[in-house]
Amino acid sequence: MAHIIVLGNEKGGSGKSTTAMHVITALLRAGAPVGVIDLDLRQQSLLGYVRNRAAFVAREGIPLPLPETFELALSTADSLRDAQTEEEGRFADALTTLDARTDFVVIDCPGAHTRFAQMAHSAADTLITPMNDSLIDFDLLARLEPATGKVQGPSIYSEMVWAARQLRASAGLPPLDWVVLRNRMATTDAHNKRKVGKALGELQRRIGFRLVPGFSERVVFRELYLQGLTLLDLGDTGGGRLTMSNIAARQELRELMRALELPGMPQSV
Repeated sequence: MAHIIVLGNEKGGSGKSTTAMHVITALLRAGAPVGVIDLDLRQQSLLGYVRNRAAFVAREGIPLPLPETFELALSTADSLRDAQTEEEGRFADALTTLDARTDFVVIDCPGAHTRFAQMAHSAADTLITPMNDSLIDFDLLARLEPATGKVQGPSIYSEMVWAARQLRASAGLPPLDWVVLRNRMATTDAHNKRKVGKALGELQRRIGFRLVPGFSERVVFRELYLQGLTLLDLGDTGGGRLTMSNIAARQELRELMRALELPGMPQSV
């Protein structure tokens, strides 16, 4: 069975697609066949990355590893029940097709609650939730008491993850491994950074996720997207000497891949 990795966050701009494309490339370069499903049917940022990558390979003749893709579409049925049944069938077909061909399936969810995203969370073996390291984005996971900063309760998104966990348990599937990434962390020990860290530390014990560092804000991520490249590809593409920022970003990716503890993966990227 392919291991299903879902990138989920109901807020936009958290770095889901950037994280997804680097995880995909790390898996491919470790020799694992990877399937990709992009559930953001409007923006298709992750599919755009794969298309840019395929175009780069065709244009430059450099044999970079490529994932398999499966494109989904919304049902056009008039009946809500018929539409739901059709979309559930399409999603199941996508997983069945990619499961036969790959070791890992990476699914990128939109920054909104959709039926496809809900199905993806229920199917996930590993759920990665990137979040910007700020109190503004913290309400993705929980509600805070304004005066004290104490956690009042889980958010709607956290409750959806809990429901997905219950569904997996009732189906006899292994427990969902939920990993929260702190992206764009400040380099200084700011008051906001400490407050977010304290709240996340309390919350991870209450609702059961693992907290790992993600990616810092770096211009190189945006520059590489148009070519479908990642930091792991620069050595093969004549990208020149790596800058200190690029080296630091590659180390962040290595640490992330180790922290994910994916089955059958080597300890180095």
